[in-house]
Amino acid sequence: MQIAGNDLRGDGVDLDRIHWSGAIAFIVLNVATLGALFLVPVNGAVAILGIVTFSVRTFALTAGYHRYFSHRSYRTSRAFQLALAVLGCASFQQGPLWWAGHHRHHHRNTDRPTDIHSPRHHGFFWSHVGWPFSYRNEPTRFDLVKDFSRFPELRWLDQHHRLPAFAMAGAAYLVGGMPGLVWGFFFPTVVLFQTTFLVNSVAHGWGTRRYDTKDDSRNNWWIALLTFGEGWHNNHHRYPSSARQGFFWWELDITWLFLRALARAGIVWDLQLPPRALLEREAA
Repeated sequence: MQIAGNDLRGDGVDLDRIHWSGAIAFIVLNVATLGALFLVPVNGAVAILGIVTFSVRTFALTAGYHRYFSHRSYRTSRAFQLALAVLGCASFQQGPLWWAGHHRHHHRNTDRPTDIHSPRHHGFFWSHVGWPFSYRNEPTRFDLVKDFSRFPELRWLDQHHRLPAFAMAGAAYLVGGMPGLVWGFFFPTVVLFQTTFLVNSVAHGWGTRRYDTKDDSRNNWWIALLTFGEGWHNNHHRYPSSARQGFFWWELDITWLFLRALARAGIVWDLQLPPRALLEREAA
């Protein structure tokens, strides 16, 4: 598979090969978790814990990693910025600078051969789950996140991005023992992997297109439900800097509802929205 840039690393490694140490760890985590579900009993308390850890981390990824760190669609304090980064790291999806840098690259090259996870050019499997484990995509793209790289705490988190996940796993075990660890942390983590990846793969192939963008982005309502609003992906690619991705009242965007509540509390501010003329033209 050829994506962009030099074919080989300095030591002769093909940059577009899978780095199997990380990929095998990911596979083991998923298989072991699904196997443990049949061995570890679930109860109401750990089920609620799982819903909470899933929801909190989904919001950290959608409102934090995506709409804030990648697109700067609103402003917030340095303290809340750090909180979003820590909770995002707890999802086992790398650090905020790594995530935002690769996502900004995606938007600059969407569905062109240089796009790191375009299903059109690189296939469904690669766009869904393969690309994060390639040698090419291992490094953080600091050149694309110079704005946030100036914060030493974010650079530290990017280096030690697994620590918040380990801390959340430990807390889940303290709260609910082995059922708390399996059902309250690992199972929602595995589900969160798949819901996040659906945006890169399915939302660039299946759904509706309101806007004639220069890519394959689609609006997909069921992905929007699973991802708290990220499934309104054609909307997003039409106006990426918007903090609201469900542009109309019938497009449920849970992340936007929480951001609006946080804005009323003064925790976030300057939420960007698509131009009124754009919305009026589409609603007519």
